[in-house]
Amino acid sequence: MPAVQSMTAFARREQTFPWGSLAWEVRSVNHRYLETQLRLPESARQLEMPARELLRERIGRGKVDCALRLHTARAQPGPLVIDEEAVRRLHEACVRSAALTSDLGAPTTLDLLRWPGVLAEQHPDEDEVARDALGLLGATIDELLAMRAREGATLAAQLEQRLARIEAIVTEVRDSLPVIIDAHRQRLHERVADFVATIEPQRLEQEIVLLAARSDVAEELDRLQSHVREARHSLHEGGSCGRRLDFLMQEFNREANTLASKSVAAQTTRSAVELKVLIEQMREQVQNIE
Repeated sequence: MPAVQSMTAFARREQTFPWGSLAWEVRSVNHRYLETQLRLPESARQLEMPARELLRERIGRGKVDCALRLHTARAQPGPLVIDEEAVRRLHEACVRSAALTSDLGAPTTLDLLRWPGVLAEQHPDEDEVARDALGLLGATIDELLAMRAREGATLAAQLEQRLARIEAIVTEVRDSLPVIIDAHRQRLHERVADFVATIEPQRLEQEIVLLAARSDVAEELDRLQSHVREARHSLHEGGSCGRRLDFLMQEFNREANTLASKSVAAQTTRSAVELKVLIEQMREQVQNIE
């Protein structure tokens, strides 16, 4: 089962090869979609598309900044490779030039060797460098994802604590509802006691029932409990659950606002305020979940 992934993480891997060394740095932060930014040396521009594809395959969401440092080792002393055809062309050009002017001295052998292109330069094999670079990038992404999973586990635990507190508040409010409604009914009776003579008892009771219905928050409490179950299910499923959790935070907040607007007791108002604080804390944490 996929773990909950945080979008904030950093990883760095460095490795030495026979031809030189590579170092990748990959960092990610929260973002609505996947956005990748690559910083590559000019000698490694051919890696841009395969590197982006690898990032897309491994990372679902977040703003990812990826930088490569590449160092090519100085070639070890070995046999010099001479472009013999270039030497012949240079010699012929020198002979023709000498025939045109007597001031031109004959080039020495060292002069010919210094001419660009006569001595073949030794470069590392580009395919080998690409394979090594992409392999090391994959290992760096592994490290990044491991850190995202650790951060995600911490976020999931914090969210679970707040979900448990929301569940406890829902239970507290639900248990206190009968007492709150009875007290509210009693207050209404007392307030209209002076008008009993002018108001029909049946009509008065109807108004009291309507007021009690408008202040009944049982439905909101049921929905809050349902949202708690859905949030726990999303955390249990893991993977890319951030968007779903973000939607649930909106639903949580809607029910908390309705609970506050229907409140007829200080106790319920305090509970609604605490709910809104908890939901805002969760909303901030959810923004960082993939």
